[in-house]
Amino acid sequence: MRKIFIALSFLIVVISCKNPNTNVEVKTETESKEITLQQEHENPRMRFKLIQPRYRKNSPWNVFAGDLENFSQSKYNKLKPLIIEKNIYQIQAFIEAGQFTYADLVLFYLYRIKKFEADKNLSLNTIIALNPQALKQARECDANLSKKDSIHPVFGMPILVKDNIGTTGMPTTAGAVVLENNRAKDAFIVEKLKEKGAIILGKVNLSEWAYYFCEDCPLGYSAIGGQTLNPYGRKIFETGGSSSGSGVAVAANYAVAAVGTETAGSILSPSGQNSIVGLKPTVGLLSRSGIVPISTTLDTPGPMTKSVVDNAILLDAMSGKDSTDAASITSQEEFIKIDTSSVTFTGKRFGVFNSLIEEDSIYNKAVEKIKQLGGEIYIFDPPAEATLDNFLTLLNVDMKNDLPAYLSNYASKNITVKSINDIVEFNLKDVYNRAPYNQKIFENIINETTTTEQLSEIKINLELKGRLFFDEAINTHNLDAILSVNNYHAAFAAVAKYPCITVPMGYKASGEPVNLTFVAKPFNEKKLLELGYIFEKATQVRKQPEDYK
Repeated sequence: MRKIFIALSFLIVVISCKNPNTNVEVKTETESKEITLQQEHENPRMRFKLIQPRYRKNSPWNVFAGDLENFSQSKYNKLKPLIIEKNIYQIQAFIEAGQFTYADLVLFYLYRIKKFEADKNLSLNTIIALNPQALKQARECDANLSKKDSIHPVFGMPILVKDNIGTTGMPTTAGAVVLENNRAKDAFIVEKLKEKGAIILGKVNLSEWAYYFCEDCPLGYSAIGGQTLNPYGRKIFETGGSSSGSGVAVAANYAVAAVGTETAGSILSPSGQNSIVGLKPTVGLLSRSGIVPISTTLDTPGPMTKSVVDNAILLDAMSGKDSTDAASITSQEEFIKIDTSSVTFTGKRFGVFNSLIEEDSIYNKAVEKIKQLGGEIYIFDPPAEATLDNFLTLLNVDMKNDLPAYLSNYASKNITVKSINDIVEFNLKDVYNRAPYNQKIFENIINETTTTEQLSEIKINLELKGRLFFDEAINTHNLDAILSVNNYHAAFAAVAKYPCITVPMGYKASGEPVNLTFVAKPFNEKKLLELGYIFEKATQVRKQPEDYK
């Protein structure tokens, strides 16, 4: 089957790089052998030029060296069964029962991050920075434990955020050297998390500039963070992107949960590749203020977690009306109140892609399971006229306008670049380290000539085509959701403004994870969470990566 891979990485027509500056073979002596071996990988995007980061001056856990010396392996082993793979409610119950403290929880994750990330044979290159105040904040949560009855379930929970999301006390780099010292303030969603008592544990790697920077480059690579690797198959399977670090960190149990961002597949893709739950909300449900953008038309942050219950908690914690984001709405839902007791697939109606039924055995098995649980299945083929013409034009024009707006309004004052042209010129001064694969997409953006009027028409047409892709089946059969795989139809969902949740559904014979993705009409996140919860509870297929247990 000609799969419709729709993350930004799969949409871009890959072209062999002709720029002589980007053909330099970039490797260090210690990496030389593994880089050479990597060139034999059957997937061209997995033929890495670099793995280790070039710009990390110190290991991020060094600030906690004293505290970690006093946190023993025996304590780690004792806490492990109480924390690993547990959901937020379970962890909170253990804390309330006096089994451990919020400070213990933070130290556990710091210890675990160092344990794996300091090991050259196990490092996943997922952590860019750790919050130096995390342990202090955890101790404050412990001091306020008696007041916890009236506060949010996310209280005291260590959360990692993608490094294009503004976070006070740590740089916000988007993985790019030019933003290495960008001391941006908290994004709106980070403010909401902190208001509810969440602890921002640190920042995680991503595909540089949210994978809208270079052509043919690996998913999960950034000049700041190096090459993110998949815990289910280190240097074997792709991490997905662009929220690569968020997906990998959650899969490896480096925090309770993580936050990613998506334009078209950047939450769904790494969630599927790392066997976790990812939700791409309707644009406007979560604020984008303070997040390094690609497209204000399509961008949204979203929760990435090990379970649907945690996903609902994190979505709820980030929600809120933001007066500085024109798309922002006031949600009428409390997502933590999803029905986990009486929800059922009985009477629920699902659209199933004929092409996937014919050619994807894991998808077929998941569909059969839903039928057994009472779901009604309607097999369909999307209309041939539902195409994504000018999708990349939309991204080019939006980024040409939206990134300079971020640099002017949200980047710290020491960041002097003000346009994509400035960034390209900056990188050309040291292509070897700053853009080892290329910066072809940024170069294309500079040359973009589409007018405002043309862009407006493109947006309207894309939204109509996106909705046509799903709506013929949804409206004809009164469907609750369309069932997809990973990020296969993420761009259609993006332009249609339709939310998606992706939930683990199995593993290929190779061990590579695969997810089932539910797509629904706008602002049906609560329904999607309930459907995802039923599927997760009935199948329970997620398993830990073997080397990271």
